[in-house]
Amino acid sequence: MVEESQPLGGKIVTKPFLVLAALAAVGVVLMLYRYLYGLGAVTNLSDGYPWGIWITYDVLVGTALGCGGYAMALLVYIFNRWEYHPLVRSAVLTSVFGYTLAGVAIFLDIGRYWNGYHLFLPWYVNFNSVLVEVALCIAAYVGILWLELAPTVLEGHQDNPKAQRARQRLERWLPVIVALGILLPTMHQSSLGTLMIIAGYKLSPLWQTPLLPLLFLISAITMGFAVTVFESILSSLAFKRPFETPMIAKVGGVMVWLIGVYLAIRLADLLLRGAPVFSSGFLSSMFILENLLYVVPLVLLASPAYRANLRSLFVASSSLLLAGSLYRFNAFLVGYSAGPGWTYFPALPEILITLSIVALELMGYLYFVKRYPVLPKAEHV
Repeated sequence: MVEESQPLGGKIVTKPFLVLAALAAVGVVLMLYRYLYGLGAVTNLSDGYPWGIWITYDVLVGTALGCGGYAMALLVYIFNRWEYHPLVRSAVLTSVFGYTLAGVAIFLDIGRYWNGYHLFLPWYVNFNSVLVEVALCIAAYVGILWLELAPTVLEGHQDNPKAQRARQRLERWLPVIVALGILLPTMHQSSLGTLMIIAGYKLSPLWQTPLLPLLFLISAITMGFAVTVFESILSSLAFKRPFETPMIAKVGGVMVWLIGVYLAIRLADLLLRGAPVFSSGFLSSMFILENLLYVVPLVLLASPAYRANLRSLFVASSSLLLAGSLYRFNAFLVGYSAGPGWTYFPALPEILITLSIVALELMGYLYFVKRYPVLPKAEHV
């Protein structure tokens, strides 16, 4: 089989890499401070708001941004669209870091982190808990993603016979690995929506709906396609590679249908429930902004001419990523009210730790694309 990918090569430790490393170092120091002195020393979390920006961004948004591998697997392996296969490795790489660091971030947020291993001991687990299902699925999916990435890493060691034999053995199991890689995100992305159904009246009717699991799942898949397009354009610009325009334009066509289905379900649900779309003050403004961000890519990508334009693809994918992210923030923080006397806004250390996690993701991405065959060869673009 002709290899579709190759490592970029070049220096790994560059000025941008050092800037990211400095930001990551600040976050690591603050993480250590959190573990020494507790959540109260670095966060504005409370009994009313037991989770904040770490869970909302690192887990809810971070895993949705990490759905590129899931979305491309659906397209390539379920719908048999093998012409998109050159995009799979880079999509899986973004998924690896999105999910791995989301899993790590959970241990920042839980108070008794030293009891975290109880999740894997059946006699401690409440199997009727949605949160347990989410945690176990994410933990399992992190392992599956690293197995999906392993052949790429082993391929980077062509001069090592043992690595190549291990790669061949692992590739025999790829159908099973890929199948699990499609099943697990389908389960936990929908269950993330289920979590806020439990909030009941505390969540604004603009977001509280029995359809939350379905809406979370569809929005996660659309974000997976959007991050694949976004990453493709940015990596081509940053590394001065040919743009993958024909392939990502077709991905844009898939995104149109998903956005259309999502907005149709969302609108029908709001109308049937009689939700106060325009009379909820600040929440109405956030709701309108969120959905306008969905409408922008729908309008841009509906036209074949705009889909073939890199600027339009970049604007559309960026808008869709912002829309999905804002939907999650609205559903978990902005639209949630713990009751009188409770307020929440992230403390500066919370924000810096979140930024440091993003920096770590970018550092990992830069290392892997330069060291291992992740990005498509020019002739496959």
